[in-house]
Amino acid sequence: MTKQEKYKLAKWAMEYALNNGAQEASVSISNSWSSSIEVREEKIDKLEQANQSNLSIRLFVDKKYSSHSTNRLNQKELERFISEAIEGTKFLSEDEFRTLPDPSLYFKGKGDDLKTMDDSIENIEPQKKIDLAFAVEKEALGKDERIISVSASYYDGMDGTVMVTSNGFEGDTANSYFGIYASVSVKGGDARPSAGWSESALFFDKLKTKEIGTTALKRAIKKLGQEKVESGNMPMLLENRSVGRLLGPIITALNGSAIQQKNSFLIDKLDEKIASDKLTITDDPFIISGYGSRLFDEEGIASKKRPVVENGVLKTYFIDTYYGKKLEMEPTSGSTSNLVFKPGSKDLKELIKSIDKGIFVTGFNGGNCNGSTGDFSFGVEGFLIEKGEFVKPVSEMNITGNMKELWMNLSGVGSDVHKNSSWLTPSLLFNNVSFSGV
Repeated sequence: MTKQEKYKLAKWAMEYALNNGAQEASVSISNSWSSSIEVREEKIDKLEQANQSNLSIRLFVDKKYSSHSTNRLNQKELERFISEAIEGTKFLSEDEFRTLPDPSLYFKGKGDDLKTMDDSIENIEPQKKIDLAFAVEKEALGKDERIISVSASYYDGMDGTVMVTSNGFEGDTANSYFGIYASVSVKGGDARPSAGWSESALFFDKLKTKEIGTTALKRAIKKLGQEKVESGNMPMLLENRSVGRLLGPIITALNGSAIQQKNSFLIDKLDEKIASDKLTITDDPFIISGYGSRLFDEEGIASKKRPVVENGVLKTYFIDTYYGKKLEMEPTSGSTSNLVFKPGSKDLKELIKSIDKGIFVTGFNGGNCNGSTGDFSFGVEGFLIEKGEFVKPVSEMNITGNMKELWMNLSGVGSDVHKNSSWLTPSLLFNNVSFSGV
């Protein structure tokens, strides 16, 4: 379905809803396509391809609200679908806070091309994708006698969406993605450690295709001999690819729903210090070819670059229209775009050298964080550092504490920003983290 065809159908569905009992409506039509190949033992283990279209409609009927979606896009079937949805909405309770955004907040159709769509995706031959997956597997296969298994995969996909609302918004987005992943497991005593490595890009010609299998193998071998070490409070250096696990509870706590439902440890903290001076995060939707780049959010609200945390001080919440009305706050957006950390001056090697005794955390194994209090407990693995050098791999260790205290103890920010994500995170050094082991 072309973009023009999607717009035509979306506008028809919106008008049909308005003519059959809805006072307001928002309609989105998307089509997505994806493929993936997984290889193992020099054979194709899995080959998948999906292509689907979907219509989503948000209905505002007699001060009542509902949302619905279907993949059946025939107009006759949609007439019945929308009519039944409107009738069903009438049985719901009234909710005075459910409205479309104020039209003044909408994206008005002007903005730079953020270059998030690679049109060449449709021309990539399936055999080329298969060859890439096998090449990644070959980098590790047979390279060490301790290898138990090697698997590799290639994946790609695209998504195109148009959205219209009954109070004046029209907009469309298009995004593509490409990725390669390798996983290796090795044997050593009773343990069978495994490790993976991935690379991704929004454009095929930007995708790194070398040393993925090699890196996964090296990381797995480095885990051999993992063990617990003595419990204690010590510095924690967190690898850039793993920062999201500890950043996630912060972002969740900034969400309007968490604040309104009193399930946030950051309620009433705007313009207050929530972290050390080392932490500065900006929400920047306008990065060219950024993973989270966008001109408008899920409601059509125009994107804005805004500080989230500035030298440790909280500057914004993520508030959509609904929770904005409930909280009597101006909507910002209900979701993040690109979260950009202000990097430090030291690279990872320099941060490691700065640690007399601590743990370099490379991954998490379960755990949780209490949204209301910020108390957390996570299983971790990584490497013990002594006098600036790796001493041994560690696992079956836990870190416990409170998010507010943890981020106040942020003492170092690396220059090694991880760019294969919408969260552009460097390695982070925290002081005085409680580790439990033996």
